[in-house]
Amino acid sequence: MRHKNSVKQLGRTREHRRALFSNLATALFEHERIITTKQKAKELKRFSERLITRAKRNLFLSENDVAKKLHNKRQVMRYIHNRDVVKKLFDDIAPRYKERNGGYTRVYLLSKRREGDAAEMALIELVDRQPPVPKKKEKQSKGEKG
Repeated sequence: MRHKNSVKQLGRTREHRRALFSNLATALFEHERIITTKQKAKELKRFSERLITRAKRNLFLSENDVAKKLHNKRQVMRYIHNRDVVKKLFDDIAPRYKERNGGYTRVYLLSKRREGDAAEMALIELVDRQPPVPKKKEKQSKGEKG
């Protein structure tokens, strides 16, 4: 019986599950919106919100608490191995949620099921995300070829 076991195993070992959520969280923080299965999205919500809360702690520390700030970054880097994504998390994402007490992600269930195994799909995104800025295409002058 699974009394008081709150972790969804998803048919994976502990190490595989940790790697899965590490990769999903990295993609979520990098793109701020991803599509995955419903069960993975619900577990990713728990996982990623803990990381955002850890990153938010640095906002409330003074400049003299360098050791605590470094500790928070190292705790996040246990799961997010991409330094650029960690920088984005601490510099862009965490300040966005400074006044918010949890609920940093939102899960939308999609009506479309995955074609291979008919798994329920879901879209998970960060709340209050900025839409991507469209890149302007530069017109080529008559003499240039590209």
